[in-house]
Amino acid sequence: MRGEWGTWSEIGNGMALFRSPGSPLPPSLRLRRLLNPSRSKLSFRFPTTMASSSSASASEHAESMPVSAKLFHVPALNAHEMEQIADKTMDRYSRSNDAKRKGRGTVIVWFRNDLRVLDNEVLFQAWSSSELVLPVYCLDPRHFAATHYFGFPKTGALRAQFLIECLEDLKRNLVKRGLDLLIRRGKPEEILPSIAETFGAHTVYAQKETCSEELGVERRVRKGLWLVALPSVSTSIELSGAGPSIDAKPQQASGTSSKKGPRLHLIWGSTMYHIDDLPFRTDHLPDVYTQFRKPVESKCRVRDCIKAPKYLGPAPSTNDWGCVPTLKQLGLSLVQVKLGMKFSGGENAALSRVYEYFWKKDLLSTYKKTRNGMVGADYSTKFSPWLASGCLSPRLLCKEVKRYEKERVANDSTYWVLFELIWRDYFRFLSIKYGNSIFHLGGPRKVKSSWSQDEKLFDCWKDGRTGYPLIDANMKELSTTGFMSNRGRQELGMTLGRIVISASLNKRKHMILKENM
Repeated sequence: MRGEWGTWSEIGNGMALFRSPGSPLPPSLRLRRLLNPSRSKLSFRFPTTMASSSSASASEHAESMPVSAKLFHVPALNAHEMEQIADKTMDRYSRSNDAKRKGRGTVIVWFRNDLRVLDNEVLFQAWSSSELVLPVYCLDPRHFAATHYFGFPKTGALRAQFLIECLEDLKRNLVKRGLDLLIRRGKPEEILPSIAETFGAHTVYAQKETCSEELGVERRVRKGLWLVALPSVSTSIELSGAGPSIDAKPQQASGTSSKKGPRLHLIWGSTMYHIDDLPFRTDHLPDVYTQFRKPVESKCRVRDCIKAPKYLGPAPSTNDWGCVPTLKQLGLSLVQVKLGMKFSGGENAALSRVYEYFWKKDLLSTYKKTRNGMVGADYSTKFSPWLASGCLSPRLLCKEVKRYEKERVANDSTYWVLFELIWRDYFRFLSIKYGNSIFHLGGPRKVKSSWSQDEKLFDCWKDGRTGYPLIDANMKELSTTGFMSNRGRQELGMTLGRIVISASLNKRKHMILKENM
């Protein structure tokens, strides 16, 4: 049987590197019925392997894989190659150093999910409105805590390692431009007011977020900054010489303290299309993607990338910039990825992946044909980890696609990358319209469903022990590498509901039989 993306045997053979030793390699009739319920009645049962109480860890999964399993580095380039590619890209999207600064004093750039230098409007506006820029990153302990309802770690070891590499890379790139990155561990609402008071910073610049936890932090940071008393006379730290320790007392200046503290200036920068350019307000956003996409494509244009000067210094001097933490310092243990996808964190890696996928391997021209694959590094772009962390600007991606279309070829595949980026924009804007309801069980439409609360069934699904090869392979890939393909996510989303329905029906049938005995 051939599905939309190939025969099930082809898919099963491809995902063999993540299958359970006890799972049959050829997909069974049960799996075909599971994935194609229209072809048969919903009468399947769970395989007996699901009832097993044994649970394999991610490392055990890796050890049980076939020897033919491969490790795919993304990008497949060494550190020196990535640095050279990143330098060339930064030269292309930077401006000469003849730009003039119009501001005074010191400002703070609070890095959040925008861990990059290129096309970073937060960084550019902070530079242009000041004499000194102090970049800051707060390692918020809440990001490394457990979720409220289920106790899952919000940040696992693989994601934390990726973040560490992002911070190391950001720090290096800022130093190249005459700045540095001040790293502190703690809540931003406590750290940022203290730093602003110490350095006499009049503004904290940051990227605007959309969801409740981030918005709550923004409100508390603004409230904390309001309580900081800044000198009424505009002062700044000397451009040269020893600056204050971050733990030093605030600098004092003659004159009466101002009643207003530093302000928090939030800037939109996470989408390809700017929120101010949309042809409708976010509270009137269409609930259907096509009704959003067509007006946006016809009436809006993607703004040009922000081209900042190559030199953004000087930075305020301090005795302690802090260090990028280790996994151990974050309370986590190193996880060795031995097969599947292994991503390198940071802006240099992100720009190198764009170069590798677009220009070196010329894969952009076939993206639409291959994007629903499941094995290997090159069937799709793999840009998502860097987009999520802000190491890669969606506007820069758009400009690179347009450059590729001009210099090589324009076709359905090149357009489809932009099509998917518009999808990404759409969901970001939807999070503004609907708030936390997008995370609720019934979603924004308050759909009522009867979900099973059977923890054993859930654990079987989570650990990849359902007995259905396609499901188990994808879940084990996720636990082993932190990555799952778009195709895999779609299949698991569709099949999870059917599995729960089936389990509920089987359980109800068992109860009826028991009552009639």
